[in-house]
Amino acid sequence: MDTQAPVLVGVDGSESAVRAARFAAREAALRHRPLRIVHAFAWPVMQAPMGLAPAVPPEDEIRRYTKEIVDEAAAAAAATAPQVPVTAQVIDGAAAPVLLAESRTAALVVLGDQGFGPISGALIGSVASQVATHAECPVLVARGSGAEDGPVIVGVDGSELSERAVDFAAEAASLRGADLLAVHTWTHPPSIGPGDMQPLVYDAAALRAEEEAVLAESVAGLRERHPELAVRQLSVEGRATKVLVDESSRGQLLVVGARGRGGFTGLLLGSVSNALLYRSDCPLAIVRVAKDKD
Repeated sequence: MDTQAPVLVGVDGSESAVRAARFAAREAALRHRPLRIVHAFAWPVMQAPMGLAPAVPPEDEIRRYTKEIVDEAAAAAAATAPQVPVTAQVIDGAAAPVLLAESRTAALVVLGDQGFGPISGALIGSVASQVATHAECPVLVARGSGAEDGPVIVGVDGSELSERAVDFAAEAASLRGADLLAVHTWTHPPSIGPGDMQPLVYDAAALRAEEEAVLAESVAGLRERHPELAVRQLSVEGRATKVLVDESSRGQLLVVGARGRGGFTGLLLGSVSNALLYRSDCPLAIVRVAKDKD
């Protein structure tokens, strides 16, 4: 157990981070992995008028405060899943670089949906986006409440990252004893071409059949790998973000790839995954890379 890659949770003393620690403890218990709690602390650079000493708290006071942050998170985790081995550490540095470095040896990174800054919700604009974009393991943002008896939902678009998201979601559903709901969305092409071009002609029924085939192919191999898993498919004409947000209100976990078809791999989060960081009604897992970590 001690040699396994841990579930990693970043904490900062906020209520959101403590909730994330509890969520991470449950994930670690489900996955039979240890839990690692990390608080990234950037030493403040204090300015003072010339001739006056800067008002910096003593180092031992700062160290005591940062230790209290990880101790509080560790206590919350232990109360949630007492069977899970827990380690906690304060690491000097900014949150995103520290968590990205830690992700190299983690099985999963868990973050709260607020904190890591003086502005409420600052995590969603910076740390979560950076970590989800560049982490070397899946990233789970513990937002929303989630429906305890709801399915694990996965967004499917036929891309390579979508395949990885399906695998991650199937494992998560199996561990939870939940159904898996695979959701694929699509839209009609424009009916009028640009400028003076002739109207574009397409077969609506054929388009629907083609998109449903993308979904069916994406989940085709799950029955062999997870014979106990109940898999449902939902193919919907509409915008992916809206459909997934609507479905997230009935799910216990939503899983998407960091980018979908047509994205520039490795640059930024895709428009859908980035929007879901703000709008998902249940915890959101963003899958970027597939890496076996034992």
